Amino acid sequence: MIPSKDQVLEALSSVQEPDLKKSIVELDLVGDFVFSEDMVAFSVKVHNPAMHNRKKMEEACEFAIQRFISKDIRVKADVITLPQDRNPEQRKVLPGVKNIIAISSGKGGVGKSTVTSNLAVGLAQQGYSVGLIDADIYGPSMPLMFDVMDEKPTTIDVEGKNYIKPIENYGVKMLSIGFFADANQAIVWRGPMASKALRQMFIDTYWGSLDYLLIDLPPGTGDIHLSLVQTVPVTGAVVVTTPQGIALADAKKGVGMFKLENINVPVLGIVENMAYFTPAELPDNKYFIFGKEGGVKLAEQLGVSLLGQIPLIQSICESGEAGRPAILQETTPQAEAFKSIVKAVEKATEIRNKTMEPTKLVKML
Repeated sequence: MIPSKDQVLEALSSVQEPDLKKSIVELDLVGDFVFSEDMVAFSVKVHNPAMHNRKKMEEACEFAIQRFISKDIRVKADVITLPQDRNPEQRKVLPGVKNIIAISSGKGGVGKSTVTSNLAVGLAQQGYSVGLIDADIYGPSMPLMFDVMDEKPTTIDVEGKNYIKPIENYGVKMLSIGFFADANQAIVWRGPMASKALRQMFIDTYWGSLDYLLIDLPPGTGDIHLSLVQTVPVTGAVVVTTPQGIALADAKKGVGMFKLENINVPVLGIVENMAYFTPAELPDNKYFIFGKEGGVKLAEQLGVSLLGQIPLIQSICESGEAGRPAILQETTPQAEAFKSIVKAVEKATEIRNKTMEPTKLVKML
């Protein structure tokens, strides 16, 4: 009697992928079935390619089929390694996260963290499940911007292992090195220590299922950026700049880093912050204090999208320092500007996922 595919899948549903801790059937790791009178052959994908792991998987599959179907069936399991461009559910790191978005800037002081905090809250307002990692190790600002300066992360037990539980406010789960250090304490770490701290925020934290995980990167292009693309497959990057020439020059380098052949992270677009100033008493006037449409021209020059322009308004800074992102101010011009950027990022991510292959991890640089 030749077993059916459904019978084999039901039998194999008892076999777990040892690193991902879920059934190989649930994770859709079994395929390429070949059936004969006394033999079942198929392929199984595994996270760890080591020889002893492949051998254990072969034995587990054979035991399951012979136990639940028939001892007379020969089993040939071709165990192969999971590709890097795997589905989120098949990842060991951040298995429940659909989109990982890096927010970057070429230089400091352009409002990258302000954009990140408002984008996170805006996505949560749209009904998405959102997480945020403050990867600016040396200058963490998210605890202040989300009014959670005095909060301390706790731990949560998941399947017998302790994980860090993120802090949550405004519908956004977040983690920052700022939660683990005194507000007045300088973080003086070499690159490897900072990179290790970043990996812990990915690996040792229970994020659960998320539609978006935003990563607020430090300015420039350094160790943290490389650690990020080596640890998780980044769906896309958003680059923040101001219209000033010096900011644009550094933003151009930031876009160039993501476009490097051995990094190859899609750039979703550019956000131009402090694009113009409009005084409250002259609402129809625009004063281009730092230059006119520098971000617009840079986006055109680099062939990437302009996700939006944010006006220079004092209350944006005040809102961040008060721990209440400006996007929460309902119908104000600044809230509308951030909401427009939220929609643009949402659309750019959707197009990216429909038209491009999943991002691959960077192996070595």
